[in-house]
Amino acid sequence: MRPIAEFPAADAAKISTVFTDIDDTLTSDGTLPAAAYAALENLRNAGINVAAITGRPAGWCDMIARFWPVSGVVGENGAFYFAYDSSLRKMRRAYFADDATRTANKAKLDHIRTRILAEVPGAAISADQPYREADLAVDFCEDVPPLDQNAINRIKQIFEQEGAVAKVSSIHVNGWYGDYDKLTMSRRLTKEVLGFDMDAEKHSIVFCGDSPNDAPMFGFFPNSCGVANVLDFQGQMEATPRWIARQKGGAGFVEIANMLLAAKL
Repeated sequence: MRPIAEFPAADAAKISTVFTDIDDTLTSDGTLPAAAYAALENLRNAGINVAAITGRPAGWCDMIARFWPVSGVVGENGAFYFAYDSSLRKMRRAYFADDATRTANKAKLDHIRTRILAEVPGAAISADQPYREADLAVDFCEDVPPLDQNAINRIKQIFEQEGAVAKVSSIHVNGWYGDYDKLTMSRRLTKEVLGFDMDAEKHSIVFCGDSPNDAPMFGFFPNSCGVANVLDFQGQMEATPRWIARQKGGAGFVEIANMLLAAKL
């Protein structure tokens, strides 16, 4: 990981799209700073596509797609994307799995929920679970006293014992059934909403993130960026960002955005 200050200006000038995680990438201490939100708007006004790529639930993503200065949102770690067309006043929703499959998966996730709550003291189901459509989010530090690494590993292990995929973020362990992640649905959003081939033009995209569930994105994009708190997960990620901001959370995102905006002048 190299300092964001060393990001070549010529490469920064070619960036057409910014994908960003939300929790602890745009946010700081659980809130969205005005400066981070303004950075999203400044990027869009500069002609740069912006999309949020998050583990947060469908209910939140509907609001974000409607009201934030973004072209779309990938939610629940790749279960779907939402994109709002303000001229048509229409929300576009694309899911990895159909309704019947999501319903069947929910029954299996309910069993996992029971196991985790029984076997991992202190774990809780995320407060945003009622707004989810495809996954189960287990809280290990957002609204509960922080669990130790062994407990977090045990939550992930239970998901995997039941044949589910499990990813660790900075606040939750998310589990689901289906061969998808943030990267696979970002590829679909890029093609269907932004209108270009993500694989062919990956050098023109910056992804910003902070935690292990961002590893597929870090590994794919040559210009992936981490906010400083990504260092908290050293040794726990399959791939790390190429570039790293000096600051954590929202302030780190602003640092990255300002670097890109300066290159457009």
